[in-house]
Order: sequence, then C-alpha cells, then structure tokens
Amino acid sequence: MKIKVCIAGATGWAGSALSRGVATDPELELVAGISRKAKGQNLSELLGLETAPVPVYETASEALNAVNCDVFVEFTQPDSAKTNVITAIRKGVHVVIGTSGLTDADYNEIAALADEHKVAVLAVGNFAITAVLLQKFSEMAAKYIPNFEVIDYADDRKVDAPSGTVRELVKRLSEVQVPNETVAEADRVGPPEVWGAKMNGVRVHALRLPSYTISVETIFGLTDERLTIRHDSGTGAEPYVKGGILAIKKVSSFTGFKRGLDSVMD
Repeated sequence: MKIKVCIAGATGWAGSALSRGVATDPELELVAGISRKAKGQNLSELLGLETAPVPVYETASEALNAVNCDVFVEFTQPDSAKTNVITAIRKGVHVVIGTSGLTDADYNEIAALADEHKVAVLAVGNFAITAVLLQKFSEMAAKYIPNFEVIDYADDRKVDAPSGTVRELVKRLSEVQVPNETVAEADRVGPPEVWGAKMNGVRVHALRLPSYTISVETIFGLTDERLTIRHDSGTGAEPYVKGGILAIKKVSSFTGFKRGLDSVMD
C-alpha cells in the first residue's frame, strides 16, 4: 500500500521539487498540497505532474480534514510551520519537518505532543547528503578539537538566521563539548555582536548575501593548525528530494521525535 503524502509549501522552491519526486515514486502517493497563493487549484496541473488531480488547500487544517494522509511534510515559513506541525500531530499524522527557524523550545513542545499522540516527527535541518556528512564529520572533529565556531551562509532573501541546518549542527556539537574561548566575554573589546551569537554555547556567524543558497562552515582551530569542514548547496532543490523521500518513508518506523536525517538512515 502506498504512503499517502500531504506537502505544505507544495508550490515553493523546495516543496515543488519534493512534490515532483513524491509523484514519481512508486511507493508514495501525493494526495494534497498546501499553498495560500494556489489554494483551490490542481497541483498536478501547476507542476506538470502525470498523476490524478491533487487538490491544493489554503491551510493544514483544511487539507487534513479533507483527505486521508499518512505523512505530512512541512516546507513553508517559520511563522506558520509550528502551527502546521501541531495540527498534523493532533490529527494523528506522522510529520517530516523541512522548514527552518524553529527553536529548541519549539521542538521540545512538538516532541511532547508527538509522544502524547503516539505519532512520529522527524525534523531535518537539511536533506542533502553532503549536509548530513558535514554534521557527522563535525561531531567527530569536536571530540578532539575544543576550539570551533560556525559560519552560516544564505541568500539575502532568507528571513531567518541561523538556518535549520546550523541550528541542528550547533546542538549536536554542544552535545559533544562546548568550545573553549580564550578571551573571556568581560575582557573583549568592541561590539559583542561582532564576536557572533552564542547558540548552545557555540559561536555562530550568519551572512545573508546574494549568490548564496545554503552553505555552512565549521571551523576548528589548534595551535599552528586549522580544520574547515564545509557544505555548499547549489541553486537547485534536487539535492533535497532524495533525502526528503527517504524521510517520508522512514518516519513511520519510530514513535516520538527525532532530529536529523541520519537518525533514520541505515
């Protein structure tokens, strides 16, 4: 039996690519999309899908009241993501989160609801395999190098900082160890913002400039040596499709909340 999928943000940059991927996968069935601008239209026609008509709804509540859905994929904006996820959980639907901007506090609330309703929620900061490897390699390096900071790059239209990729990364790094700081904050000279924001004890610097999509650098330093681990995304959304489909297929394999695509990879 095919997994029935509803995608919030189905006409967006990443959501449209994932919609096409779901529509062509023999194990999945795209049953609904959510888009405020395209509400009431046929997603199959909008995206040129060779499928039966796929209705587009304005809200998650409308979509989940109208169709039977096994997995809800959240790919909208930070201001609506949490509401959409909570709506799906309360409907008893498994959730894959691809939207960035949610905080640790948001995830703690979502995790508690997932446990309460006995559904699975998988939050993925970045579906690209190279981003997953960046996180894994950075965790390995953090075991041996106690001095590190993170740089977060994205285009100038991205409204949230840091990215979901970086939020997930710094949480993982802080669980390995909190980095050393040679100069105490009280002794630092200059505007404190220049030194970067502390997240989970890790210094993060965000750049928002044209020509970037999503890039992340973890920089490790020791006396007379330095290690840089970097992930770069191109301008297309295709790298996220394979990981997104994997997440959809794996999310029903557990109950509760998990963070990171690698948490469900073999």
